[in-house]
Amino acid sequence: MSSAIQRFDETARRTFDRLGYTIVRRGELLRHPLYTRFLHWMVALFFVLSLLSGFALYSPHLFHSLTPLFGGGPTTRWLHPWFGVGFDLFFLFQFLNWFAPMTWTKTDTIFMRHIKAYAGNVEKLAPEDTGFFNGGQKLYFWSIALSAVIFLVTGILMWIDQAVPRTLTAINYVFHDVAALVMLGGFMIHVYQSTASEPGTFRSMIDGTVTEAWAWTHHPRWYREVTGRDPRRDYEQALKRQEPPEGS
Repeated sequence: MSSAIQRFDETARRTFDRLGYTIVRRGELLRHPLYTRFLHWMVALFFVLSLLSGFALYSPHLFHSLTPLFGGGPTTRWLHPWFGVGFDLFFLFQFLNWFAPMTWTKTDTIFMRHIKAYAGNVEKLAPEDTGFFNGGQKLYFWSIALSAVIFLVTGILMWIDQAVPRTLTAINYVFHDVAALVMLGGFMIHVYQSTASEPGTFRSMIDGTVTEAWAWTHHPRWYREVTGRDPRRDYEQALKRQEPPEGS
């Protein structure tokens, strides 16, 4: 099964690479190829559309200004489940694309023990064994996976609510809303981490590259794997180059 997924993923990557290309300049590393970036932005797009239309349906009084974005209340109600289908569909491909590097390891457990200091910039460098994704990113990914399943199951039952007992429909609404709140909270943290907290992360989903300094700071083991160099040594050498010469 895993080999079939890997073959599919490699075929998809090659297909997208023929449609476009990624420029990697000196001092940069390829982080996300075109296929990965496409999936990421499609998942984000359909999540935002689902979120906004969902707010409009959840509380028309508070979010009445959102329904005109989708052509009015009835159209919003019709579009919302299709936005959810789009989200689940593209996340399925993203899940296949990232399943292997998102596998939880002992290193991720260690990372989570230090996440407060790392997120607060008390520790400037991630633990040396931090690979392509860290524990926080993996936790967010798997929370999305769980939420996507909940969205799909509860959404289908809500879609055919005429054929479902009213008690079950009410329970579906609760789980659907809780999953949405979990996703919203994670989304807000994700945006903060990829912009203000870790400058240089957002660009990796725009042009696909990151600086070597970003890599040895946040994902040192991945940096060692792709460059063959010691991330801590390169970090210390970069610090020395920034020091003013003696006597200045």
